[in-house]
Amino acid sequence: MRTTNIAELKNHLSSFLADVKRGEEILISDRNQPIAKIVPLHNTSDFSAEELALAAAGILRLPEESEVPASFLKEKRPNLKSETAIKAIIDERDED
Repeated sequence: MRTTNIAELKNHLSSFLADVKRGEEILISDRNQPIAKIVPLHNTSDFSAEELALAAAGILRLPEESEVPASFLKEKRPNLKSETAIKAIIDERDED
């Protein structure tokens, strides 16, 4: 991972973005404090144009991995009655 400060990033943005396109991550610091990281988007072809536009606008965060791990699908599901699940959701909503 490459590290830079804001001034250097502003002065050499094209070069840093070229590095990101090649897969490198860039850590950005402000007065030696890390504040942000630029990372390449992986598998952008997995997303619709609308999803990419929302991500570009900062409204949507694209997942770093596009697939759910197979182990997740093999997990045992909880045995809940729908009324119990609905009540839990409503209770959580009303916590504010």
